[in-house]
Amino acid sequence: MKARLWLIAVIILLIAALVFAFAMTGHAFVAALCALAAAVTAFYHFVSKRALRIALAALLILGLAVFGVIEAPIMAAARTDAPEDTEYLVVLGAGLHGDVPSLSLTDRLNAALDWLEAHPDCVAVVSGGQGPGETMTEGEAMQIWLEAKGIAPERIIVEDRATSTRENLENSFALIRERGGEPDGNTAIVTSEYHLYRAKAMAEGLGVECFGVAGKTSWPTLALNYFIREGFAVTYYKLTGEI
Repeated sequence: MKARLWLIAVIILLIAALVFAFAMTGHAFVAALCALAAAVTAFYHFVSKRALRIALAALLILGLAVFGVIEAPIMAAARTDAPEDTEYLVVLGAGLHGDVPSLSLTDRLNAALDWLEAHPDCVAVVSGGQGPGETMTEGEAMQIWLEAKGIAPERIIVEDRATSTRENLENSFALIRERGGEPDGNTAIVTSEYHLYRAKAMAEGLGVECFGVAGKTSWPTLALNYFIREGFAVTYYKLTGEI
């Protein structure tokens, strides 16, 4: 039985990978992690050459170290740090199912609602255009959601053209300036906690210092998936300057 533990582990990991990949929406990176763990387990069972085992172990350790360095600032930024006198919130869109906010967008809207209720002088810019499978713009859907929760219409500015995080920020900052405001140092970005580091970095690249209001991801496994994905997204952003 002990000799077959490796096989049991591989089977469990592969089943988990299939479940995350096909039965649970938005868990592709967790599925890939399970599949990788299964492959490494099988490798160490079938490959007996010490040099190859050491080489793989070295690669894994190096990869984990590099990924840890990338993830450290993402984790550090995954919190609310907005001061109490923040004048504007920029709420980033995260997809709709028809006209219904996705789970990620609902998490962000709940964070925005909590902040707006606690800070009655703060104004929200809800930002997002219309994507595939959406029957209205994300900006409009967020406005409807917040108004239904009791936020006064005059406290909501709708940005409904953005198709990327960079456009979310550029367009929202422009709307704030059109109202006679200044976003630099007076604005907090409301987005999922794993996304705050990259969003704030993009804002800084646009010449605007922003704070963050973290929308806590509802499911722990989904949070894990998105933190892993964000590591790759941040690497891509650093290399290309694109979202």
